[in-house]
Amino acid sequence: MGRETVNAVLEAGTEFALVGAADPAFAGNSISEVVGGDCPVVIEKDLASVLKAVKADAAVIFTTPDAAMDNTRVAMQAGAVPVIGTTGITPENLEEIKKLSADNGVGAIIAPNFAIGAVLMMKLASEVAKHMPSAEIIELHHDKKLDAPSGTAIKTAEMIAASRETSPSSGEAVPARGGDFHGVRIHSVRLPGLVAHQEVIFGGLGQTLRIRHDSFDRKSFMPGVLMAIRKASGLKDVIYGLENIL
Repeated sequence: MGRETVNAVLEAGTEFALVGAADPAFAGNSISEVVGGDCPVVIEKDLASVLKAVKADAAVIFTTPDAAMDNTRVAMQAGAVPVIGTTGITPENLEEIKKLSADNGVGAIIAPNFAIGAVLMMKLASEVAKHMPSAEIIELHHDKKLDAPSGTAIKTAEMIAASRETSPSSGEAVPARGGDFHGVRIHSVRLPGLVAHQEVIFGGLGQTLRIRHDSFDRKSFMPGVLMAIRKASGLKDVIYGLENIL
């Protein structure tokens, strides 16, 4: 995701300027050496080192949840709006980010999924839930994804729950039936060959309705990342979910 983001920013031409990058695995190398292209920016070991050397308007963060929160604190204290694509951000993390925003006068964007199609899938699911409240989610990701269920699945369950007039009982807790999130069962699959996929299945009297989104390439997330970077300029509020800026 870091490589794709760097390439997307560079390909955007004069609209953005890449002023720094952080990755401990490639610290000391230039962007050109790692991803190609013509960019002399040298990769630092961490975001704090980057923001000591340069002024940034926004910092795009893709990493593990713990590291993402450390980077978010560093970015907001430096006046850079964090654009967070890391899944696994908890409600407690979100409350801390809101406090950091108030303390530092800088906003943040947290997006469980940057794919425009995935955001539309979630919005459609929330509309369908008003009329067909019984739903289950199957999410499928590559085998290197650490968290389960995905942030997208949890966000979808939250949006479905918010749209329901009543909350159907998901019944007895049985492991094979998936985890229960806001009254919605989520089933997680982790396999090599996958990237990011999710299907929401609604059931009603004598019928079902399925909404599915598939990301076959990480490039699918880049239009959403660039959209968030544009919105980040001068942002003072905390935005959770790309649907709020779509």
